[in-house]
Amino acid sequence: MAPIIQIQDVHKHFGHVKALRGVSLEIDKGEVVVIIGPSGSGKSTLLRCINRLEEFDQGQIIVDGIPLDSAENINSVRTEVGMVFQQFNLFPHLRVIDNLTLAQTVVRKRKKQDAINNALMLLEKVGIPEKAYNFPLQLSGGQQQRVAIARALAMNPKIMLFDEPTSALDPEMIQEVLDVMLNLAKEGMTMVVVSHEMGFARAAANRAILMDEGMIVEEATPAILFSNPTRERTKLFLSKIL
Repeated sequence: MAPIIQIQDVHKHFGHVKALRGVSLEIDKGEVVVIIGPSGSGKSTLLRCINRLEEFDQGQIIVDGIPLDSAENINSVRTEVGMVFQQFNLFPHLRVIDNLTLAQTVVRKRKKQDAINNALMLLEKVGIPEKAYNFPLQLSGGQQQRVAIARALAMNPKIMLFDEPTSALDPEMIQEVLDVMLNLAKEGMTMVVVSHEMGFARAAANRAILMDEGMIVEEATPAILFSNPTRERTKLFLSKIL
């Protein structure tokens, strides 16, 4: 079976800044990959290239057999890839239930009641069914991020991308979001996660990847990468965060 994500020699420049320098990576269906690295190493840029939120200058990305080389293909891929950002990006003027049903009815063309039923099921799944008719500003940061995850899941994605989903949260709210992500991993969701949450990586990831200066420096299982890295750059980075 072909990898569900194939990244081949991808380059991305922002003016004179080389954000990605020939990154190649394959991710299998059901695999959980955590990407770590210093600020500016290209982690988030790579993540955003996977669904073409970011244009890349060279190389190829194929998602579930579809190359990201045309507007039609990009739209097809985006319907199959959910993304959760640092900021929750919920519509503040819409209730939680409406945040979850909007794309279902507009993009997936689901009947309103079917979309509501799906939304309520997902709010149960992320542990906040009682917040369905609240507005986002009535929720804590951790609750808002769980709504954002439920909203992404409402589209029945094949892949979930997480861009530092806990970095904007207070420390006591981080675990409730990680627990939701951990459950998704256990259910077999393909996930690519940019995060420095090493506990989550150890518990859920099949692979951990260190990026620096737009390149993959080292990749291994979390147990090996965190305990016995081979590259000096990896050792230096981990010495600062572990």
